[in-house]
Amino acid sequence: MNLKGKKVLVFGTGKSGIGAARLLIDKDADLILYDGNEQQEAGDVRQQLESGQDVQVVLGDLPEAVLTSLDLVILSPGVPTDLPLIDKMKQKGIPIWGEVELAYVCGKGDVLGITGTNGKTTTTALLGEIMSRYNPETFIVGNIGNAYTTAALSTTKNSVVVAELSSFQLETIQTLRPNVSAILNITPDHLDRHHTMEAYIAAKENIARNQTAEDICILNYEDEVLREFGEKTSASVLYFSSARKLNKGIYLENGNMIYKDTKEISICHVDDLQLLGTHNHENIMAAAAMALSYGVPQEIIREAVTGFKGVAHRIEYVGERNGVRYYNDSKGTNPDAAIKGIQAMARPTWLIGGGYDKNASYTEWIESFGGKVKKLILLGATREAIAKAAKEKGFTDIVMTDTLEEAVALCRQLAKPGEAVLLSPACASWGMFKNYEERGDKFKELVNSL
Repeated sequence: MNLKGKKVLVFGTGKSGIGAARLLIDKDADLILYDGNEQQEAGDVRQQLESGQDVQVVLGDLPEAVLTSLDLVILSPGVPTDLPLIDKMKQKGIPIWGEVELAYVCGKGDVLGITGTNGKTTTTALLGEIMSRYNPETFIVGNIGNAYTTAALSTTKNSVVVAELSSFQLETIQTLRPNVSAILNITPDHLDRHHTMEAYIAAKENIARNQTAEDICILNYEDEVLREFGEKTSASVLYFSSARKLNKGIYLENGNMIYKDTKEISICHVDDLQLLGTHNHENIMAAAAMALSYGVPQEIIREAVTGFKGVAHRIEYVGERNGVRYYNDSKGTNPDAAIKGIQAMARPTWLIGGGYDKNASYTEWIESFGGKVKKLILLGATREAIAKAAKEKGFTDIVMTDTLEEAVALCRQLAKPGEAVLLSPACASWGMFKNYEERGDKFKELVNSL
């Protein structure tokens, strides 16, 4: 679609919405910025745009006259697709794209896309490191924190875009077709948004929707949902496994990470890695498989994976105070991710959990404590539900707090040398913090001030 002169409404004024707006201004679209929050100030919204002083900003209710004039709507990932207003737009036949779709249509080069319930950010950051060593014209975008739309205009036919793609972003793609995609795992998450597990799985599987046999999809063989998906996708499938040897794919054998296709390639031994835990070994295998599938030499991959130290907020060591080690796992925003945090602990652990309610079940998380968790400190909207689940499983050493400050202060007062404090909430941060990064940064600030 030639966007010049087209009446395009960007729904949402956050980071993704502003990125989309800037791209559309460059494409000479007739732009309208819209947000249902009428408490915002139009002037504050415009100030986020370098050349957007004349952009029309609509806040609160969207006038019918504006709605009927639209050629295209760009949805920010945070906007639910089942809002009555979105239904109305669909009924009027207005094309609705996500911010990622807009960036893909306007961008150039190859795309390597990663999704999954857990491990997306670590895998994306590692693959970005590998690809940057191979091709300096690499852009790392998406859910990792850099809006794809802000990079799209800088891409060329020689570029490689490494994109972390959430289920929210994948709901609204139309033509996005990664050269190589990966789905790391699928466990229940965001059911408050998707409503059913089937809808959530469908959103994740969208990453390969437009792929053909010329394209490659990397899948976790140990995930039953993904094994089934591998049988029906049109993409050429390559599996990774942390539990068994594969005839074709990438797997662990006696600690060695081996890629097997027409020949066997030894990537490295897990003892050479700086990331701990089977879940991180899976993330590394996925990134290595994607890079090898793209043609990156194994020497570059080996150097990148053995030197990679991980990402902030994911089982991040903050420091030691009075013999107590503090870890920031704020990115553990669902029970399955938080289980990985528990599994990585080698000390008796004071666990800080709770936050926004995404209608998750906490039973398996509680079951993973396995004698490691000494005390559970809860806060946020989910604290009562988590406490109930814990007590039903026989775990009763629970303390309720109102703030993260109170939780850290309690740990400082009572935790003993040789123990650990882990922030791994199993919940999103919304309601108390803007995002998991802000929550993790606050935790680190509190620890560093002890």
